[in-house]
Amino acid sequence: MRIDVLGAVRALHDDGTPVDLGGPRHREVLARLVAAGGRMVATDTLVADLWAEPPVRAVGALRTFVAALRRAIEPGRPPRTPPRVLVTEGPGYALRLPRAQVDAHRFEDALARARRAPEALAGLEAALAAWRGPAYADVTGSVWAQRERARLEELRLEATELRARLLLDSGSGAELVAELGAHVTEHPWREPAWGLLARALHRAGRQADALATLRRARTMLVEQLGLDPGADLRRLEADILHGATTLPPARTVWTAGVRLGPRTTVELARTLALAGGDALVHSRRDRLAAVEAAERTGDIALTARVIGAYDVPALWSRADDPEQSRAVVAAAERTLTALGTDGPAELRARLLATVAVESRSADLSGTEAERAGQAAREAEALARELGDPALLVFALNGVFLQSFTRPGLAAARDVIGAEILGLATRHELPNFAVLGRLIRLQSASALGDLDAASAHARAAERLAVSTEASLVPVLTGWFRARVTAALSTEPGGPTAATAAAHYRAAEDALAGTASMPGLHRGLFALALLGLRLLHGRPAPTDPGLDWGPYRPWAQPLVLLARNRVEEARTALAAAPEPPLDHMQEALWCLTAHAAARLGEHPAAARAATALRPARTEHAGGASGLLTLGPVARYLTEAEACADQG
Repeated sequence: MRIDVLGAVRALHDDGTPVDLGGPRHREVLARLVAAGGRMVATDTLVADLWAEPPVRAVGALRTFVAALRRAIEPGRPPRTPPRVLVTEGPGYALRLPRAQVDAHRFEDALARARRAPEALAGLEAALAAWRGPAYADVTGSVWAQRERARLEELRLEATELRARLLLDSGSGAELVAELGAHVTEHPWREPAWGLLARALHRAGRQADALATLRRARTMLVEQLGLDPGADLRRLEADILHGATTLPPARTVWTAGVRLGPRTTVELARTLALAGGDALVHSRRDRLAAVEAAERTGDIALTARVIGAYDVPALWSRADDPEQSRAVVAAAERTLTALGTDGPAELRARLLATVAVESRSADLSGTEAERAGQAAREAEALARELGDPALLVFALNGVFLQSFTRPGLAAARDVIGAEILGLATRHELPNFAVLGRLIRLQSASALGDLDAASAHARAAERLAVSTEASLVPVLTGWFRARVTAALSTEPGGPTAATAAAHYRAAEDALAGTASMPGLHRGLFALALLGLRLLHGRPAPTDPGLDWGPYRPWAQPLVLLARNRVEEARTALAAAPEPPLDHMQEALWCLTAHAAARLGEHPAAARAATALRPARTEHAGGASGLLTLGPVARYLTEAEACADQG
């Protein structure tokens, strides 16, 4: 079965025949779950999305719609067999379908591939051809549908322009003139589209028309927006005037085609970042471009404000793009130097907080870590002196990210999370309230207090509805899988297979997002390894598992599971000390376990020394995403091995 929402909502059997989904409400429930991308949607949220004024029996009606949809989309499911597609999860429902079976998800994935690799053009063209009209065309009047429709339409326009750019870059594209002409007529403010049209006209041998197009774009931008054309259009016009036979490709900027100044760009980037997903990836790129543009102006105060304006909550201690983060940190440090120690305290605090937040602890050398920690402390002190709650929560975010200096600091992080949550709640800073809840979830998880962690998970999910924090239910889905894994060791608890299935579902949900910086790779493999260790089983040896950054610490146990003892010994000797991040306790426990099994006394002693401060914590629990069980178990076997040396 597949589901299509790029047009009117419909479902089709594998043979192409339509599925009878029922009435408009049934289709809207299904559509809303599609829009969630595999994440759970709480019953309360579904009710609020379906009815502006919910009737008395709204929840009962919703259950009726869900039951009817389950019969429609899984007609062969035996009675009393749990559904596999539209499933009950926690306080709501989720749609469990491979992304390839939903046209909107296929489209987003094809666009993501084409952004990275020009050879994915054919897939992008096929995905664009699948559009049958506006997304969710028959779901009218719903705020969620309007929002999702607008988001997908923006991606469609970007995909249209990306397809044209890839064709032109490849040496073809003359046939695009009519298509791009209609595109700029319908969307005249998308400046890159004018450049693409001019390039297509030039490719078709119509240089005069290409120049006329660029001059028409200039007139419109100046007269109606008060903007001069951007550098790409100006360079393109000059190249054509000088008789260039080939035109260089234009750079792409994700700001809806309108060229903006650095201050406006960074504010837009900040707003987009809070939406998560692809928007987060694009916003970080545009944020760096805005910083570089501000520096070129030579205006130190402007540069400081542009750098410090991107106060987007950050939870994870590893960066996806360390080079980009280092570039932002370097710009912040240059600006701090230019401001001097007597510069405005608010600007200095924001720059220092930026240094602390962007200096993710897993990516730092010793001197860099010292500087990041110092910047966090200075930012916090300045923010407290200024009495600015918004600035203080930003500074505390940096303090949190620099709080992974050794194992065993979950209780200290909980104090930071509690202050962030309190400030954000009192001063109506909802995005930082989400951050505070997630920090406290992680801390409670690390301390083994799963009831408290579950309460924070539920509160974070409620906040995520109003803040549109799309990653929250993905993270809480992982947390619930972590709980299932812990319970699988108890009498009468779920089976290990059930826990593994929950981890797989959480991984599928995470794979449907643009991820969170540094989070995705290796997580599922590490979770499976932890589950196996909980049950006294050897490490998984599936060669298809992606261990990501955790490979050096998992490899000795994987080799032991394959009976390759000497290679395991070599791998253990080569494994460095774990980075100072969310997973450090887990990785030290892997080292401890491998050392104990191999009788490597020095390695066991090092692991025991590192783990003693974390004796009361749970390995991997600081992530809130997985568990290897109590640290004490691994510490005991490491100490026993070390004592034998």
